Order: sequence, then C-alpha cells, then structure tokens
Amino acid sequence: MTIKVKNLLAQDVTCSNCKACCCSLEVMIISDTGVPSKYIYVDEHGSETMLRLDDGWCSALDRNTLMCSIYENRPWVCREFEMGSFECINERTIKL
Repeated sequence: MTIKVKNLLAQDVTCSNCKACCCSLEVMIISDTGVPSKYIYVDEHGSETMLRLDDGWCSALDRNTLMCSIYENRPWVCREFEMGSFECINERTIKL
C-alpha cells in the first residue's frame, strides 16, 4: 500500500502555479472595498458574502485564467489571505 503525501512548501506556491483553491471558500464582506453588487450574495439576515456560482467557486474568479476579475476591489478577507501561508497550503493540500 502506498500513501501519497503532499509536502508543499510555501516557496513552492507562486502566481504561475496557483490553483485558486481559496476561491471556493466562503468570503464574508466585512468592509467596503468596492466589490460590485453583482458579485455579492445577501442572505435573509442581511449578511453579505461573495456570490458563488453553481460550481462552488467565487463568481469573480475568471475560470479561464484562475485570476480575480475584481482584484483591485476584492474583499478585505481576500486581501488578507496570503499566498503560501499556512491557510493557503492547507487549502491546496485538501483540494489538490
């Protein structure tokens, strides 16, 4: 029996190999960064999150390039999520 182990290091994550795994996480809108309303989901309590499409990915994610189509206006949570951070590596390990 072989168990596949992924030992991805932070320095191994770059813009050229990013798989946008974080773009399937729920992203709450907690500040006004200019996210266009067509990308925002408002629940019955008035809470705002980034709208996700039927595939589970953020509606602002360009499916062809895996890049954010509203990068300059992305939510605060997205701005704080660092490429190569523990959370990033964890999401990649789970989803890839």
